[in-house]
Amino acid sequence: MNAMEQILPYIPLPLRQKFAACDQEVLAQAEEIRFRNSMPIVIRDSDGDLFLHKDGGLTADVKESLCSQADWLLQMVMLLSESSFYAFEEELRRGYITLPGGHRAGLCGRAVLEGGRIRTLKDISSINLRIAHQVPLAAANLLPRLFKNKPYSLCRTLLVSPPRAGKTTMLRDIAYQLAEGMIAEPLNVAIVDERSEIAAMRQGVPQLAVGSRSDVLDACPKAEGLMLLIRSMSPQVLICDEIGREEDALALQEAANAGIVVIASAHGADKEEIKARPVLGKLLAEKSFERIVTLSRRHGPGTIEAVWDADFNIIE
Repeated sequence: MNAMEQILPYIPLPLRQKFAACDQEVLAQAEEIRFRNSMPIVIRDSDGDLFLHKDGGLTADVKESLCSQADWLLQMVMLLSESSFYAFEEELRRGYITLPGGHRAGLCGRAVLEGGRIRTLKDISSINLRIAHQVPLAAANLLPRLFKNKPYSLCRTLLVSPPRAGKTTMLRDIAYQLAEGMIAEPLNVAIVDERSEIAAMRQGVPQLAVGSRSDVLDACPKAEGLMLLIRSMSPQVLICDEIGREEDALALQEAANAGIVVIASAHGADKEEIKARPVLGKLLAEKSFERIVTLSRRHGPGTIEAVWDADFNIIE
């Protein structure tokens, strides 16, 4: 079953028929489908935006686009929540629902607060279907450069890129290859998947391949999750996405003291940008990472711009 076949059951029937009239090869490349109340339905891929045509198919002309309707959004919420809105309150509190296949629906609407924290969402105003694309061997050209005295010693590594440039895809494949022993001997990998994007857990099952020796702690804050995994799962490698807070740095230091290799990611356009951020800059100054990798979308998501050692010497 391809991605669109997995997504279509969550789209109201009148819209399914219009999507069926679209160029399926184009849809297969879609990264997001956005439904905003009374606004055009947008299909985004790596080349930009297209719109769902009011008569079916795709168009680049916004004037010919079909706009979402409030009742369609309501139907989508019922489909996404399997007609049990309250059973999905925890997901709604986080702002997304994970779907089979690793896809996810992000939601916006009116926040209902309880004790100053979001309890749930109501009056849903927009839904973003983010389409997961497993990229086998995405890290094939990178992983050998993350070893010293290769293939024996894995380096503590930081992946850096702007949004949508492949950090999470790269982390996922690194986890898979390490857990399956595709570079050196298989390693026990533990993943803190705070936003359910690396493994895309659903009912305890990873929807995306992270390897047979990977343990996933889902929807848990990174710092707390790192400490829990250190204590409970005896990992050889810890993987987490988007570090940057002081508590993250303290947890990373604790992992290093326990002899565990951490592979993490952070938002940033280049090494200068991350050096300027207080927490990351301190980690880099202390040489907490032995490899720093910058990624971009220049030749598509996951383009490797550079790999440095702790002293910012280029690793070929």
